[in-house]
Amino acid sequence: MVVVPLTKGAKDSVGATPADNEKSANWIRIAAASTLAASGALLITGNRRAGLLTAVTGTALALIDQQDSLCAWWNALPGYLERIDEVLGRAQNAVEDLSAQGQNLRRAFGK
Repeated sequence: MVVVPLTKGAKDSVGATPADNEKSANWIRIAAASTLAASGALLITGNRRAGLLTAVTGTALALIDQQDSLCAWWNALPGYLERIDEVLGRAQNAVEDLSAQGQNLRRAFGK
């Protein structure tokens, strides 16, 4: 029995070759780097709104270029959030314990 994929992704298109995909990726990298450099220049010259808009555009282009890294980071994010939640819970318990001990000391010294 043979399994045949019914859908084709963007990488599986008939006319696209690996060299075409590489050239496209290079153009995206060049555009992202240029846009981020331009945003830095705009921010230095005092054009905050234009600089921030250009920085957002450059960041979006960089994220398009680094989709695999973004997906891996996005999938790892819930684990990081759980760890942060655990650390914050421990910190909260430590603060509550210190507060209780402080109250006990105040009672012991009669203040």
